[in-house]
Amino acid sequence: MSIEKNVLTVKDFFAAMGRDDKQGLLALSAEDIEWIIPGKDWPLAGTHRGHAGLTDFLQKASETVETSTEPSEYVAQGNRVLVVGVAKGKIKATNKPFKDDWIFAITVRNGKVANIREYIDTQALARASEMDASAGTNPSKPIPHETIRKVS
Repeated sequence: MSIEKNVLTVKDFFAAMGRDDKQGLLALSAEDIEWIIPGKDWPLAGTHRGHAGLTDFLQKASETVETSTEPSEYVAQGNRVLVVGVAKGKIKATNKPFKDDWIFAITVRNGKVANIREYIDTQALARASEMDASAGTNPSKPIPHETIRKVS
């Protein structure tokens, strides 16, 4: 495939993501797609393989995150397309917003997305995923002396 067709495939893939078109994403993905998301203690982190893995990932994403993804630049060479963009949204469990500047390194094979490796702001996502401290405490304020129990 030509570089232009590979870029078009990737643009179509992002358009399908923006429409939340799961069937469109599957149609644009190779049967053995591999989607790698770095991170730890983040529900979407890990390696998602095949159409079943992609379907599970998309379901988990819809349950976990509200987001809009805005690709701004496509850089291609051969069968590789790098996409630069930003995602904005919130983590549903914490209702905390995030802004994530990212790069996706995508491999296109035979007109299908075969591999995605995300380079994301894992710190921004981890901060938005953190649950607030227990009620009545604020780590930026000292605890009043009278509330501290002495342990003997």
